[in-house]
This record gives sequence, structure tokens and C-alpha cells, in this order.
Amino acid sequence: MPLSHPRRSALSEQVIAELRNQITSGEWPVGSRIPTEPELVEQLGVARNTVREAVRALAHNGLLDIRQGSGTYVAATSELAGVMHRRFAEADPRHIAELRSTLESSAARLAAVRRTEKDLRQLDALLARREQAWRSGDAETFVTADATLHLAVVAASHNDVLTAMYADLGEVLREWLRADVGAELTPQSYMDHTRLVEAIRAGDADAAAKEAASYPFLCRPDPDRFSSPSGG
Repeated sequence: MPLSHPRRSALSEQVIAELRNQITSGEWPVGSRIPTEPELVEQLGVARNTVREAVRALAHNGLLDIRQGSGTYVAATSELAGVMHRRFAEADPRHIAELRSTLESSAARLAAVRRTEKDLRQLDALLARREQAWRSGDAETFVTADATLHLAVVAASHNDVLTAMYADLGEVLREWLRADVGAELTPQSYMDHTRLVEAIRAGDADAAAKEAASYPFLCRPDPDRFSSPSGG
């Protein structure tokens, strides 16, 4: 992806735009380490200082996380997602659960009314992928598969604002789920999501909303940590 060489300020903006595109397109997923500085210099055909300036700019915006001695990692898929991650990384888990419950139940209710056949095929495929991820025993693979299914449910609401907001909160929610699941998958941390998908398929808005609302609280079964306001 060599770049043209206009004046320096425009070139720096080009590099920032190219790196941002690698992130937003999914070429560099959240959590992945990006190429090293020398590799980026070679790929982009620009000076080291220009690459360094672009990486620092994206780190300042929250898209990248520079870890001394380890490398630079993708922290978020957009500037707003980066802000969300920094703002809520240390939030009370109870409040994150309540936010998830509110957003996901509303989205599931809408999805039951608005879902298309394409949405249902996508949900079926992602539900199967989630089950496969669970059987693999890899916690991070399961977290990714679970988060992807929940985002697809929100997307099936066909409310673009709700979907964008939920996506921007994605890494905060994934970190929350990672903490619940832990390093190893255990029977206690498994929840079947089949009823949610089937309620959406059946057009049962109340059942879909109820299922989605309960999951964030069931993730944390220890009553000393917290419980749902409704006791579920």
C-alpha cells in the first residue's frame, strides 16, 4: 500500500487514514498487534517519523494501545469506541450489566418485529459458531463468538443509531465478558442462547426482550457480586 508523497502534513494525514482503514475494515482486529514500525515504513514507503507520528495520533484517539517492550495493539475500531473504552474500562460491573440489559432487551424486542430472513440466517450461523467456540474450550474464541452474536441481534433491530452505539461499546462489553468467563470455560459460565434466537424467529417481542434482558445478570451468578434488580 505505497502512498504518494505530497507535502508532509498531507502525507501524515494519509498515513493516519491508511492505518485507520486497516482497523475499521477488520484487517487489524481489536486486540491484535499491528506491524512493527520498520514494517510499516517499508509497506507505506514513508519516513519512520511519519509512521511514528501517525501511530501516536491514533493512540491518542484511543484506536491503538502502545505497550513498551511488547508492541502496538488495536484497542478500538473507532475514535468513539476508544473514548468509550477509556471512559468505562473501570466502571462498576453492575452498571455495565444494567446497560447491557437495557440496550440488548430493547434491540431484541425490535429484532423480533423487524428481522428479515437474512437476519435469521445470520443469527443461526452465529449461534452455531458460538456453540462450536464453546466446544473448542478456548475462552477468547468464545468471547468473540458470543459478542458477535449479540451484535447481530442488535443489528437485526434495524435501528442504525442503536447498532452503532452498541458497536462502539463493544470492547468494553467484551472485557466485561472476559472477566466473567475467566481464562478457562466452565459449565457454570455457559448459557444457551437458542431461546433468544427462536423468540426473534417467532416474532415474540416480549419473549425476546425478556431473554436478552436476563443474560447480563445471569453471567454473574454469585449473589455477593450482584443480582438483577428483578432477582433474576
